[in-house]
Amino acid sequence: MQLQEVLYSQGFGTRRVCAGLVQQGLVRVYAAGHSEPVLCTDAAQVFDPAALRFRVQGVDWPYQERAYLMLHKPVGTECSQKPSTYPSVYTLLPAPLRARPQKGAVQGVQAVGRLDQDTTGLLLLTDDGKFIHRMASPRHQVPKVYQVTVKHPLDDKQVGRLLAGVVLDDDPAPVRASACEVVHAHLLHLTLTQGKYHQVKRMLAAVGNRVEALHRSQIGALVLPASLAPGQWCWLDAGDLARAMQVGGP
Repeated sequence: MQLQEVLYSQGFGTRRVCAGLVQQGLVRVYAAGHSEPVLCTDAAQVFDPAALRFRVQGVDWPYQERAYLMLHKPVGTECSQKPSTYPSVYTLLPAPLRARPQKGAVQGVQAVGRLDQDTTGLLLLTDDGKFIHRMASPRHQVPKVYQVTVKHPLDDKQVGRLLAGVVLDDDPAPVRASACEVVHAHLLHLTLTQGKYHQVKRMLAAVGNRVEALHRSQIGALVLPASLAPGQWCWLDAGDLARAMQVGGP
């Protein structure tokens, strides 16, 4: 693959822009036998993109045929490209990730589901539509674990109703938690395998309680690491993806 095509596929601009980056000496490529990247000024030079690493304007990038990311969503952000009130989570990502081309259009990575503006925690993003469907569709029953801080002390009756199922006002079919673990009187670990609008908040309201804080800590068997601070992101590897899609979490 020509270097300008590699850069284009990774979101560094149009093919002409990418060729210009190379011609201006702003792109270096890690070559075999070299510990530091080597300057490349030929935009048409061909590389095997598999395992290719390169440096653009001083920043190192790995070639990724598809981008799979984990973001620690901070409070006060919206999972929307066009936020209404709060900053978009997409502004936390480097520009190339927001500009990766898909089917001839600039679409960038997309969030796998959404978290409310006041909800924090694990958010996955990708440019792989099949992965989004696999993770978000209720048919696949991928468990998501939430740490729920509530206003009123929890009791066995509330937990029992969450496990048995509660009816929300927009759907006659009851929704239920697949697991509930009371950590202490005001903290609940709640596992769901489907996602509806404000679902956790509405489920707790239906059993007579109120959510004070909400944090998603886990998707499948993929756990948000303590080392990833709010607002930070990282690449997912093959092992991470397998854990994310693992059915039958805690």
